[in-house]
Amino acid sequence: MAKKKPSVTDFRPLIRQAMLTVFKEHPSKWFNYKQVLKRVVQDPFNESASLFIDDISEDELKVIVMEELEAMSFSGELEDGSRGKYRLFPVENFVTGKIDVTSSGNAYVINENFEEDIFIAKGSTLNALKGDIVKVSLYAKKKGQRNEGEVVEVVERARNEFAGVVQVSERFAFLSSENYRGGGVDIFIPLSKLNGAVNGQKAVAKITEWLPDAKNPQGEIVKVLGKPGDNDTEMDAILVEYGFPLHFPTEVEKEAEEIPFEIPAKEIKKRRDFRKITTFTIDPADAKDFDDALSIQWLPNGNMEVGVHIADVSYYVRPGSHLDEEGYDRATSIYLVDRVIPMLPEKLSNNVCSLRPGEDKLTYSAVFEINDEAQVISEWFGRTIIHSQKRFTYEEAQAVIETGKGPLQKEILAMQALAVKMRKERFKNGAITFEKVEVKFRLDEKGMPIDVYLKENKDSNKLIEEFMLLANRKVAEFVGKKLLEKTGKEHPFVYRIHDTPSGEKLDKFALFAARFGHKINTRTDREVAHSLNKLMKDIKGSREQNVLEQLAIRTMAKAIYTTDNIGHYGLAFDYYTHFTSPIRRYPDVMVHRLLDYYLKDGKPADAEQIEEQCKHSTEMEIKASEAERASIKFKQAQYLMGREGEIFDGMISGVTEWGIYVELIDSKCEGLIRVRDLKDDFYELDEVAYCLVGHRYKKRYQLGDTLRVKLKSADLLKKQIDFVLEDDIGIRFDKGSRPQGNPKKSNSEKKSKPRGFAKEVKKKKRR
Repeated sequence: MAKKKPSVTDFRPLIRQAMLTVFKEHPSKWFNYKQVLKRVVQDPFNESASLFIDDISEDELKVIVMEELEAMSFSGELEDGSRGKYRLFPVENFVTGKIDVTSSGNAYVINENFEEDIFIAKGSTLNALKGDIVKVSLYAKKKGQRNEGEVVEVVERARNEFAGVVQVSERFAFLSSENYRGGGVDIFIPLSKLNGAVNGQKAVAKITEWLPDAKNPQGEIVKVLGKPGDNDTEMDAILVEYGFPLHFPTEVEKEAEEIPFEIPAKEIKKRRDFRKITTFTIDPADAKDFDDALSIQWLPNGNMEVGVHIADVSYYVRPGSHLDEEGYDRATSIYLVDRVIPMLPEKLSNNVCSLRPGEDKLTYSAVFEINDEAQVISEWFGRTIIHSQKRFTYEEAQAVIETGKGPLQKEILAMQALAVKMRKERFKNGAITFEKVEVKFRLDEKGMPIDVYLKENKDSNKLIEEFMLLANRKVAEFVGKKLLEKTGKEHPFVYRIHDTPSGEKLDKFALFAARFGHKINTRTDREVAHSLNKLMKDIKGSREQNVLEQLAIRTMAKAIYTTDNIGHYGLAFDYYTHFTSPIRRYPDVMVHRLLDYYLKDGKPADAEQIEEQCKHSTEMEIKASEAERASIKFKQAQYLMGREGEIFDGMISGVTEWGIYVELIDSKCEGLIRVRDLKDDFYELDEVAYCLVGHRYKKRYQLGDTLRVKLKSADLLKKQIDFVLEDDIGIRFDKGSRPQGNPKKSNSEKKSKPRGFAKEVKKKKRR
């Protein structure tokens, strides 16, 4: 049956949208109907217009435009001026918020008073960059439409230093900065402000002036990083890109150096003394900052007393000090592939605070009486002093667990038995395990990757994890529950929360997992947790493990710091915080201070101030994670550099409208096959099915499919790997659609145009 031709009325909503686009692109400008009509007809980039422009006459369009102008004026969307002119109705409604600029140039402004982010079209962002605090003028909108506006002022810059490549000409210079997810910018550098930088070098530029009507800011070079592509140069550039300083300020280093190693006798007297009780640490082999230690002794009643002892950073880092301000600003240590950028200077992180063996150390402790069934009988929190007898690596502790022999074997095995029972109870209560595959690089003396391997979480890792989780949970419970019961007052605190995943995301993930034969029950939280745990167990060691793990993680909500406790979904805890890593996380320092204050019967602290600090810590945690991923991408490109033309087995790890991400089976390096390199069809993204679908032949490139790819390029500067398709055996076609030769298009195919196709045709015609 022939498809019914659309009527003029069917196009009216599209025409209205195309008209609104014209006004929103020029929110303060007056237009008459002829000017509106001209722009709707002639603008090939007007997405709404492209959908009807070939199917309606100019006379019909003219009538609808005039009618819609009147209607929009009547509804308050447009202001009716003199001589038949209209403009977007001015709304004296300004809000401030943080802007997130996308790679397309469009942006979104986050404001707490709005449930959804405010959309800012490309060209209406002024000179705002990602993370800036901006003032936005809101457009008038009808009920049901999203909030839109334009940036009228940059209130506060997120950063004013940028890394990039210096380009010098005879009269001036530019620094072309990295594209920090919408944060890249070209900075004009007067020749007198190069400060030794030469053409082609990578450097750091500081913005000194950016006039509102200027396309580019002015700046000066503040540091030369070195040759683009060099390991140290690129690692430093990553830190600058994400807003982390390369060095500690002089006053911070000075303050750290003045801290003595010796512990005053009067301070020892104030603390519970654990120096004669068996105490040890378990950490990675290359660790230098030992945050936590465990102690164990058997009580007369047969129960065990287990102490979780955490470096007492808050004793050395006092509020208002330079050290405290720097720690707060950084908020976290950053773990790049080949180095650690500590939150605190080395004097503190690796020496004074670090719980090194054979040394007396000040700690803040959570001490538990635990029976053989791993039930907590009693608890105690307070300041302590310890003396670690032994420093274990994870490998050494694992050997004791596996063989039953070695240093402190009785203590290690007893704690392992408790950890197994605690872990079992957690999962019984609905906790979810994500034993995420962690890719590690073996580096040579110059920092070049020579091998890739996968880090495995063994029993020794899980032992430490369980006791850290116990301490974090019990500290949060004490403040959030027991203090409330005792005093009748809520005491603002730093909670680590994890919200429940959206039902829609879970359903999509369940459908995808089913392709590999795995069933996800989404009826209740408990059943979701059980299904996900079974999935993680079943896929261990399989080809699809990493893809399914990554997608499962993306399905979950993100954990954040906040004073508003809603519990931790992934751990199945009603109360949870971060108490155990104050050397590398500022929220843990906050928790130590608050806990100490409340233990001394302090009044409820300022909730607003704590919440502000929580938000900052969450933001810096995200930036640190992004920086760490950038360093991994650089090392992956480094690892594959010089291997162009080689063929690899891979799996589709992501699909987007611009291409297919492929993760290599052996090395886990991830690169992109661009849509433009798929020349056999016009491909569209199916977000529900996680796939790209060919318009003509319905070939499907779906998440989890295996491919053979050829390395096209490995770009160190862009930290980018590009592949081309070598073999797509196993790729799916919709039933009956596999191409046979090169058939002629049917009439139906000629009429059926993919979204955006008309725009591409128009562009070609005009060239």
